[in-house]
Amino acid sequence: MALSGNLSETSFTDLIQFYNISRQTAALTVVSPAGPEHDVVVFMENGEIIDARFGEMGGIDAVRRAMRLREGEFHVELNVAAKKRTIWESCNKLLLDEMVSDDEAQNGAGKGAGATAAGPEKIVIPKKQPPPPPQRRSSFPVILASAAVAAAAVGGAMWWRSQQEAAAATARQAALATQRQAETRTRPTVQGVTDSEIVFGMAAPFSGPAKELGRGMKTGIDLAFAAANDAGGVSGRRLRLVALDDGYEPERTRSVMKDLAESRNVFGFIGNVGTPTAEVAVPFTLEKKMLFFGPFTGAGLLRRDPPDRYVFNYRASYAEETAATVKYLVTVRRVAVDEIAVFAQQDGYGDAGFNGVAKMLRKYNRNPERILRVGYKRNTGDVNDAVSTLLRSRHPVRAVVMVATYKAAAKFIDKVKAERPDIVFSNVSFVGSQALADELMSYGGKVAEGVIVTQVVPLPQSKATAVLRYQELLPKYSLGEKPDFVSLEGYLAASLLIEGLKRAGRHFTTETLVDALEDLRALDLGVGATMGFGMSEHQASHKVWGTVLDASGNFQTIDME
Repeated sequence: MALSGNLSETSFTDLIQFYNISRQTAALTVVSPAGPEHDVVVFMENGEIIDARFGEMGGIDAVRRAMRLREGEFHVELNVAAKKRTIWESCNKLLLDEMVSDDEAQNGAGKGAGATAAGPEKIVIPKKQPPPPPQRRSSFPVILASAAVAAAAVGGAMWWRSQQEAAAATARQAALATQRQAETRTRPTVQGVTDSEIVFGMAAPFSGPAKELGRGMKTGIDLAFAAANDAGGVSGRRLRLVALDDGYEPERTRSVMKDLAESRNVFGFIGNVGTPTAEVAVPFTLEKKMLFFGPFTGAGLLRRDPPDRYVFNYRASYAEETAATVKYLVTVRRVAVDEIAVFAQQDGYGDAGFNGVAKMLRKYNRNPERILRVGYKRNTGDVNDAVSTLLRSRHPVRAVVMVATYKAAAKFIDKVKAERPDIVFSNVSFVGSQALADELMSYGGKVAEGVIVTQVVPLPQSKATAVLRYQELLPKYSLGEKPDFVSLEGYLAASLLIEGLKRAGRHFTTETLVDALEDLRALDLGVGATMGFGMSEHQASHKVWGTVLDASGNFQTIDME
């Protein structure tokens, strides 16, 4: 956020003192009416001046010249760092030196005939004269009296100087207080943001058959928030997450979103879970112009072209995941395009995944209307009809791309493998990989072995920089939790948001935060791929990793090319 004004209203010294007291990092620029050679830029870091330029002049001399400017337009940009440090004296010392210099200049200008426009009175040293003749009376009393008078004069001068400095300091403090009050009055009130915290909301399933997805995302977000808070927060504010249960049911999502926005007064949303629930949540946030960040879904409705201003995604889309799966099945596993079927949830989530498969198969000249699609109702494990339809298919099926949640997916795999152990099963990341592995292992290792899951994050057990940091934070803030794909995604999504908040500065709004996010480019979190946003790009990552389960229920990486 940039602050602008004129030195005729606010002196440059007062600006320096304000950002020193508030311990902020900023670049203070003055455009002088006298021309570019008098332009100034001063860099401050945590309230200290670390670099300055006045035209071609640099360092402390440039700061002192800048403090004496009385005309010009000033601009302040927060969180702008200098390239190098050239000034090591404390800001308080520089300010005090300038105050003393001002007083000396004013006192010099007020002297009598000995002071001229050209400067203070010159001291003339007389030529050496012969010593006076000796006096009969002792000069000691005169000398003593003169010394007393001189001491009194010096003491009086020192007292007067201290009074002047105290008055000047009081005036400056009053001016700064007035400036802060004016900024407070003109600064808009931002919902969910106080002087001490920023509150985000989350609508996700914490009950029902998809509850592990909500719990995993919340765990990851809590990790990132806790780590940021322990490091001092974001611009001095702590981050807090208010998570409410919607049971993965759109009708409940509607009331939960309303509660979070209107009763809990959250600033924005992060980590919502699900596509059918997003069909309700996204229109709500767009209407209220609230941030909707990092949802756990790869659906196209959150990836419009051009993107909705307030919707930002961390993860690759379902279309990208299913495209990678179909390509792998056809080119690596040599499965014919007419031997690929789809098992999908019967709602927006299943539709989004099926459309991704259809789009990719269309490139292989497969008519989408001829793709076998079977499914089940959301929040149920009723897969019997889907299993029966698949096994009765007149055309042989060698691979099934699944767009399902973990309980339904595990039951479907178990029943189909009992009749057709040769079929290749693949699911998208939303399934909840660890939850799926646990469910499959309850049926036995042979059922789990060979099941493929595409991922939008690296293996949670890998040694990537970001993953190692995530692994370190788990026992500190979520004792007993094991590394998991879902919580890792929540952690990475929240880390992206935190970076955007830092760049938006302390006095941010939803609009300025969106601007900061859209300017977040080529960020390397340490997962093997850079990510970022733009005005026409609200999806940070397009990376898809391939993993496969072994007979012990552990995921291994596979090359999908």
